[in-house]
Amino acid sequence: MTDESYAKSIELPTELQFRNLKTARSFAIDIGGSLAKLAYCSTVQRRTSLVLEEPGQTEDGSIYHVSEQNEVVSRLHFVKFETKFIEGCLDFIKEKLVGSKEFMKDKFIKVTGGGAYKYKDLITSKLGVQVDKEDEMECLIKGCNFLFKNIPDEVFIYQRHGSPEYKFQGVDHYVFPYLLVNIGSGVSLIKVESESKCQRIGGTSTGGGTFWGLGSILTGAKTFDELLELAERGDHRTVDMLVKDIYGGAYSNIGLPGDVIASSFGKAARSDTEPLFKKEDMARSLLLAISNDIGQIAYLQARLHGLKKIYFGGYFIRGHPITMNTITYAINFWSKGEIQPLFLRHEGYLGAIGAFFKGEEEDDIEKYSWEENFACSSGLPSPKSSKLVMGRQKSSMFDSLELDKLEKSLLPCPLLLDSNSYHPDTVDLTQDTLARLYWIQCFIDGVDKQKQQAIKSQATSTDVVERADQFKQRYIQRLEECRSNPCAYGSLTVRSILDMCNQCLNEFQFTDSYSQQKQCENEQALRYLESRLLMLDGLSWEDQQLELVTGMLTGNIFDWGAKEVVEMMEKEKFGFRQAQKKLQARPWLIDDFEKWKLRLSEGPIHRCAAIFCDNSGADIILGVFPMARELLRRGSKVIICANTRPTLNDVTYKELTILVKRVADLSSDISSALMEGRLMIMESGQGSPCLDLRLIDCDLVEKMNSEQVDLVILEGMGRAIHTNFYAAFSCEVLKVAVLKNKWLAQRLGGDMFSVIFKYEKPRKISVGDNGR
Repeated sequence: MTDESYAKSIELPTELQFRNLKTARSFAIDIGGSLAKLAYCSTVQRRTSLVLEEPGQTEDGSIYHVSEQNEVVSRLHFVKFETKFIEGCLDFIKEKLVGSKEFMKDKFIKVTGGGAYKYKDLITSKLGVQVDKEDEMECLIKGCNFLFKNIPDEVFIYQRHGSPEYKFQGVDHYVFPYLLVNIGSGVSLIKVESESKCQRIGGTSTGGGTFWGLGSILTGAKTFDELLELAERGDHRTVDMLVKDIYGGAYSNIGLPGDVIASSFGKAARSDTEPLFKKEDMARSLLLAISNDIGQIAYLQARLHGLKKIYFGGYFIRGHPITMNTITYAINFWSKGEIQPLFLRHEGYLGAIGAFFKGEEEDDIEKYSWEENFACSSGLPSPKSSKLVMGRQKSSMFDSLELDKLEKSLLPCPLLLDSNSYHPDTVDLTQDTLARLYWIQCFIDGVDKQKQQAIKSQATSTDVVERADQFKQRYIQRLEECRSNPCAYGSLTVRSILDMCNQCLNEFQFTDSYSQQKQCENEQALRYLESRLLMLDGLSWEDQQLELVTGMLTGNIFDWGAKEVVEMMEKEKFGFRQAQKKLQARPWLIDDFEKWKLRLSEGPIHRCAAIFCDNSGADIILGVFPMARELLRRGSKVIICANTRPTLNDVTYKELTILVKRVADLSSDISSALMEGRLMIMESGQGSPCLDLRLIDCDLVEKMNSEQVDLVILEGMGRAIHTNFYAAFSCEVLKVAVLKNKWLAQRLGGDMFSVIFKYEKPRKISVGDNGR
């Protein structure tokens, strides 16, 4: 192929779209008949707070110090080209990614799709690499299974007239068996029985290439997206013959409604004069014809093989509402609702993901997980306006996907009653309009405080104000997008909004804005710990149990993520005693204290308790540690679980490993338990004020199993109210929190500083139990 023989008009992406190219180290390509998808992994340097233990307490009372350091993280990027521009794509890779041919000599590139064979020699000559061809079907399945395990809200049901239109399915750890219908230029139907067992059981040549090819002939549309936009505006009834056009209404005897299509393009065939059909109407008719046929073929194969779940993937779909609605209608119509049609947010990248991880297998990919980066990825389009998102013209529906590599594998908590039906979030903001409007505005109102804290944390940096402004702009942009299109990034919840904030902060080099604040509060709280322990030891057993609980609740008030509390702490002297006076008097809003006390006095000693702690300072030191000491004294083992990554003023695992030593210096019970291994400090694998128990650190999962944890304590609003309020466990659980948001408190029937103290006994799975 000569330079003159291929299109030169390719519009190469900008550096904004193709990020971190200079540090890209490996990549893979999925070359289909219509589109080529590129996956590449880069290294991204960002700042992080490094917590270093002081050998002894310094003159100013510091027990550790925090320094800003650079860290390198791996990030996976995805982009696409039209296959007809493959030479331009390879030129781009050569220029931006791989460097010189000498550098690439003896290196391999993973390539899948039909283009792995068709363009093998071209790739080798252009890039100076060897092409390692990967089986297309295996790559599709590997990519699909990867998304199921790593990306919450990857899978959704589409309901065109539902509220909301998208119903997300969460992480599915028990997905097999299923049918994958991959709609590219043609259609392949793959039965997947396990990670290693799959079989192509059917297909059709009528797919995305058919729609694009015929659509271009009929309408003159230049691109796939232009054709989809025409279809969005069209009315197929001017072109298609409906049942009522033949029978004058429904054909009730065989169950056919009058508005069902009897013949695609049927009216064109029976027109007495030369028809003048609109381009939009022809495009819509063609889209419905192909989508209906694919849906019926998928249903027939699923029924034949006894499969209840059908996942639709491939760039034909692209999140387009009409396409998904037509396929859904076809499946529901033929299966009478017995088979579930499911779609994927990132369906167009299945092959590219699979090919990339084929090249990473030597790194043992099961040892770590990946997390979607909402600060940089684009979301699902609004079904009401697929052409523009936030005023930006989109070249495709999923034009940007970035994934950050986590250090370890994340697994479901083994004590969930049913991890497959567990949903962490208490309120779905996509369905609760009033809550959505309140919380989005609440976070918009609080963004300046976040910005100021970020600047304060790196006051000596010359570009700190500029980066803080960029953070504010990016975060507000995302919030506004979620306000107008709540399903853009999956289920919209308080948790997802907080996580999005963290990712936007990280993107502009603010990894731990509260590090200095936490250090100060930890040191202050340690000064009061010894006297608090002495006070507790002087109480009767019954009074001691109440004081331990109120101590946890009091400590939890000190939350820099709660706007009303922050204003209070900044305006007045606010210590532990003042905070304790703010607590709601008993009976609390939810008050299971008497049940808990009875359980302690009459029940067996717990084997092991896992405490998912919240804030630094008074919360962890004056609230959680005394409770942990009491459980240890009773003969239980205790695991205190802290966030792996920083967020707000939540205590992190690295900080806690230092703090526990200082607490041990002040408590012989803590000291002996720590030395004997009865007190364990572990990381949760999370970096959020909330807690998603579908994805926690694999070592913590193993420890919970080996120690036979029979009590879980969830502390704080994020972990016990915004998430897990309805979560069901196979062990005993305490959900402990103070309501520090007036709007939320009133919604739950309380007021500021109302108390939630829920004690729940172990649950057993019953038929129809959804964990709520």
